[in-house]
Amino acid sequence: MTALPLQPASGGGRFPGFSTASQARHWDEATAAVVIARLGLPQDLRYFTPVEEAAARALFDQLLDQREDPRVPIVNMVDARLAEDQTDGWHYDGMKPDGESWRASLSALDEDAFSRHGVSFCQVHWDAQTAILTNIQDAAQWHEFSGAHIWSLWTRYACTAFYSHPAAWDEIGFAGPAYPRGYKNLGLDSREPFEVADVRPQQDPLRPQFAPGAEEED
Repeated sequence: MTALPLQPASGGGRFPGFSTASQARHWDEATAAVVIARLGLPQDLRYFTPVEEAAARALFDQLLDQREDPRVPIVNMVDARLAEDQTDGWHYDGMKPDGESWRASLSALDEDAFSRHGVSFCQVHWDAQTAILTNIQDAAQWHEFSGAHIWSLWTRYACTAFYSHPAAWDEIGFAGPAYPRGYKNLGLDSREPFEVADVRPQQDPLRPQFAPGAEEED
C-alpha cells in the first residue's frame, strides 16, 4: 500500500512499507512540528476565490496527474504561500508578481475553456483539459503571458508543494530531514538501516517502454 494512489507503472509502490512519518522522532522538534502538520487537515483558503480554487484544483490535478483521492492538498498549500506572500523572491521581467499572475492565469484558463467548450476549466473532461494545457505549454504567447513563463510559474509552485509533503516522500523513499541524525552510509546503493530498497530500480516511470520485460525499440 502506498501513500498516494499511484499505479506501479507510474512509480507507485517502489518502497513498500516505508513511512517518512515514522522517522519524525529523529528530527528536531521545530522541523517535526512543521512536517507532521502537513499530514493534518489542510488550511482554509485565504487567497483564492471559489472560482479560482476550482480552476486551480483542476490545473494541479493535471500537472501532477492526481486523478483520485488521497491527494496531496496542493491548492491549500499554494494558497497559503500566496496569502502570506511567500514567493520565490523574483518574477520574469514583464510579468506581474506571482499572486497577480496566478489570478490572471486561472481566469484565462476558464476563458479558454468557455471559448472552446462552453464551460469552465474545472468542468471540462480530463482529455480536453490536457489539450488546453498542451497548447499553452507549446505557445510562444498565451493571453498576457509567455507560454514558457506561465508554465514555469505553475510547475514551480506545484512541484514545491508536492515534494514538501510526506506522502510524496513516501513514494520516493525519502526519510525526511537529515538533521540532527545525519547519514553515515554514503555512496552509490548504500542505505541507512531506516531506508527501504527500491523494488524496481530499473524502471523509469517516465519511459515505460523501458520497464522490466519491455524490449527496447530501435
